[in-house]
Amino acid sequence: MSAAGDLFTPSGEANAPLAERLRPKRIDEVVGQSHLLAAGRPLAIALAAGKPHSMILWGPPGVGKTTLARLVAQAFGAQFIALSAVLAGVKEIREAVDRARLALEAKGQATILFVDEVHRFNKSQQDAFLPHVESGLFTFIGATTENPSFEVNGALLSRSQVYVLKPLSEDDLATLATRGFEAEGLDVTDEAARRIAQFADGDGRRALNFVEQAAAAARAAARRGVDGDFAAEVLQRAGRRFDKGGEQFYDQISALHKSVRGSDPDASLYWFCRMLDGGADPRYLARRLVRMASEDVGLADPRALELAIAAAEVYERLGSPEGELALAECVVYLAVAPKSNAVYKAYNAARAFVAGDSTRPVPMRLRNAPTKLMKGLGYGEGYRYAHDEEGGHAAGERYLPDGMDAPGWYAPTDRGLEQKIRDKLAWMRDRDRKARGED
Repeated sequence: MSAAGDLFTPSGEANAPLAERLRPKRIDEVVGQSHLLAAGRPLAIALAAGKPHSMILWGPPGVGKTTLARLVAQAFGAQFIALSAVLAGVKEIREAVDRARLALEAKGQATILFVDEVHRFNKSQQDAFLPHVESGLFTFIGATTENPSFEVNGALLSRSQVYVLKPLSEDDLATLATRGFEAEGLDVTDEAARRIAQFADGDGRRALNFVEQAAAAARAAARRGVDGDFAAEVLQRAGRRFDKGGEQFYDQISALHKSVRGSDPDASLYWFCRMLDGGADPRYLARRLVRMASEDVGLADPRALELAIAAAEVYERLGSPEGELALAECVVYLAVAPKSNAVYKAYNAARAFVAGDSTRPVPMRLRNAPTKLMKGLGYGEGYRYAHDEEGGHAAGERYLPDGMDAPGWYAPTDRGLEQKIRDKLAWMRDRDRKARGED
């Protein structure tokens, strides 16, 4: 984002936003992304090679994707054309192609075509770039906050190098804040810069926007500088970065699910609270808790499913924030409950078998016989009523289609209630074998 140390070089119009005024003029002015830009790192090597290549810059907002694209164009003396996938369509793409062709034919100048939020272009729009990337008419640089594996079509992705940009560290953000206040002509304490860095949550643009807000408030109060208390007074803490439909959402719900599965109540509560703090719908979290109860706890503790459903109902009655406590209680219960995915595995195995199997007829003894005709045809004949048998178990009876071997899909664990279920099944199977004369 902004400059660092003695390389700080304010630029742009005086009335432009601070983030634009402090946009770096050279690659070595960029704060952050040292894993890409430090000597010997991938993007530094690519720039030193002297020939631009198509790339996808993937990272959260405010980490310098647009800045890097501009600086790449500058490094190679290329024309820079920027499109926003939110606003641009086929017309704008054609105009960009025409401009690139004119620059190449008239001046021999290469073009960098930068597409911000490229994931918002549909497949046909993304395909429109391919022939021109192939011909070398322009070098394509796309920026996205979403996983390009899912949002960028395979043909364009295969022709581009993906560079992952990271959220800026608190040290980087504190540097930006300090330089921002210098540009605003105000003093700032380390504590204030650190607080702004924490508020910004990895986003450099957000940090500089906060600096502008604090600077405006300081000038209105006739203050010559900003300290930690003043920064806290004038800045309302922004919500954590959280895209309710994007990859961070699914990363965090994955972390919550895996923490519950791994029986870590503290980690489970952490991810649960992170998602609430970021704006996740508690009803969605309630649904996922019900899923966790049936998938990962299962019959090792059937009360888990009851508690998950009850917690969801409590939330519906109380809403936020009171109802969130019931969900938190459920999170902890699921985390510490005995775990079993035996039912989950058995269900998936049975579904897969049925999907690939033939339509086996129901054995006559298991068919219902509500009419005289059906009884006359043998429906229900030979059926043994289990309640009338010893132990409530019709030893030796078969309930699968005739000719189908017992698949053994459900294999209970030795944890929680399933230990008793396993012992019961072992007892019944032993009786079945003896009744069939298989011992």
